[in-house]
Amino acid sequence: MDLVNDLILRAARGEPTPRPPVWFMRQAGRYQKAYRKLRERYTLPEIVQNPEVCAEVTLLPVKALGVDAAILFADITTPLYGMGVDLSLVENKGPVIHNPVRDEKGVEALKPLVPEEAVPFVLETIRILKRELPVPLIGFAGAPFTLASYLVEGGPSRRFLRVKALMYGEEALWHRLMEKLTEAMARYLRAQAEAGADLLQVFDSWVGALSPADYRRYVKPHMERLFQKLRPAGVPVIHFGVGTMGLLEDMKEAGGDVLGLDHHTPLPWARALLGATPVQGNLDPAVLLAPKGVIRREVQRILEENGGKSGHIFNLGHGIVPETPEENVRYVVELIQEVAA
Repeated sequence: MDLVNDLILRAARGEPTPRPPVWFMRQAGRYQKAYRKLRERYTLPEIVQNPEVCAEVTLLPVKALGVDAAILFADITTPLYGMGVDLSLVENKGPVIHNPVRDEKGVEALKPLVPEEAVPFVLETIRILKRELPVPLIGFAGAPFTLASYLVEGGPSRRFLRVKALMYGEEALWHRLMEKLTEAMARYLRAQAEAGADLLQVFDSWVGALSPADYRRYVKPHMERLFQKLRPAGVPVIHFGVGTMGLLEDMKEAGGDVLGLDHHTPLPWARALLGATPVQGNLDPAVLLAPKGVIRREVQRILEENGGKSGHIFNLGHGIVPETPEENVRYVVELIQEVAA
């Protein structure tokens, strides 16, 4: 269907908008009663692999909250199955890799990703959504470093010691792994755009574990290549990481039309550093657990810090946490909508 709300597309291009567009990372999830009911019947992989159900889940926050964009419901590890990775999504833990990639044999065993064969359900979900959505659809993928961190560590990590040991100890092998993941995610994201996604977001959730020097040596060249490969898709790309205040200038140079800011990054400082580059963020997700008076204060603070500049997409500094009251999420949307009232 024809879009009736293109605020996020205009903001992503740095164009003036009557108010900032608003959406939320993890805006479809366990904080929603309707989603919890669906999870009584389906596992997360079952939802993702069923296009009709996945489209329903993606649409839930658009209908319930009035957000200005939908984001495809999936997991960043979804395309890894198509590369020959044996993994499980464990409740309250995250991805568990049963065949961790820690040597040359493991790296070379990773198969090239063919999205039409590996994730046809993702592409069909996008096509269904494009017939129903009144707002733009965001496709997404994990960044090579973040995916590598799961593959090498074998699951979530706090210290990333195995990842760093591979980076420092076998640099050539590390770059080979990153090259494979870069090519795979470029194919995956391009396929999403070709299926109808209006924007793309690259999640580098764990890259904040690196120093700026390590980012420049071990990650930045691959991110530059990824964004170069995405340019022909012709859609805006959001580049997001957590704990990345010290990496922000390098991330800007690496690429992306919009820089996502986590809640540790001062918005005025980031806007001064990034110049005309549009930004997304950056309310602390924990604020959504607070009384409405505090929510209003913090939302207003972020709007004031942006100072009415073009190119601001309102979002959180990370994803919505499951304990969040759904009415509080809706309240943030109402506060943002008041700006244009």
